[in-house]
Amino acid sequence: MALVTPETSSALRVVLANYTDCHQAEDIIHLMDEYSRHPFGGGGPLPEPCRNELVPKLANFPGAFSVLAYGDNEALGLVNCFTGFSTFSCMPLINIHDVIVSERARGQGVCAAMMDFVALEAKKRGGCKLTMEVLEKNFAAKNAYRKSGFKPYTLDEEFGQAEFWQRYL
Repeated sequence: MALVTPETSSALRVVLANYTDCHQAEDIIHLMDEYSRHPFGGGGPLPEPCRNELVPKLANFPGAFSVLAYGDNEALGLVNCFTGFSTFSCMPLINIHDVIVSERARGQGVCAAMMDFVALEAKKRGGCKLTMEVLEKNFAAKNAYRKSGFKPYTLDEEFGQAEFWQRYL
């Protein structure tokens, strides 16, 4: 998929990552490290075990896929996704786990292009919806996701929005 964004005159290419391609694997690690170093990603470098093992483990994880965005053959964005299951729809769903747009490419339509690509891939895989988590104060990301059709999850406004919780093991 290639498109020209209104914000720039350069072509943006979005692809399904090939985990066995060494250049794409390097791009995944580079973008994950950039995200990890940002305060919204934890504020530190990607741990060494992740640098060495992330791509092979993604390749072997059932239902995992990643999407990369390129401009001028430079990696600008990454989305890591995992297939889950919607019990109420009785169909697969795609959970978007990481969304990274390199700081140098923000505001250029990279996120929107990757989200559109993920939606098409999810439909190919029989998915009924996309899910994601976002930090409450990550206003730029929330704005980008809203522009791509996402909204907070509610079943009934009376009961409020769903919250994402965790428990480390």
